[in-house]
Amino acid sequence: MKPGIHPAYGPVVFRDRAADFAFLTCSTVTSDTTIEWEDGRTYPLVDVEISSASHPFYTGTARVLDTAGRVERFERRYGKGGAR
Repeated sequence: MKPGIHPAYGPVVFRDRAADFAFLTCSTVTSDTTIEWEDGRTYPLVDVEISSASHPFYTGTARVLDTAGRVERFERRYGKGGAR
């Protein structure tokens, strides 16, 4: 890699305020706000709107669409298919 053209890559804390959940990872994102983490060190803090702790797909609260009912309604309207 060429030196001097890549952004700084280091530890950052991402916090999901909706779920009161935070995690430490590495990123190139920068922030002016900081937080003291569980290990006693201070890291940049980035607030996010949604994470795996609050997203309906990961929490199991996602709504399942009634695809079977849609298929049955389609078959009633247009027949079962096959050769015509």
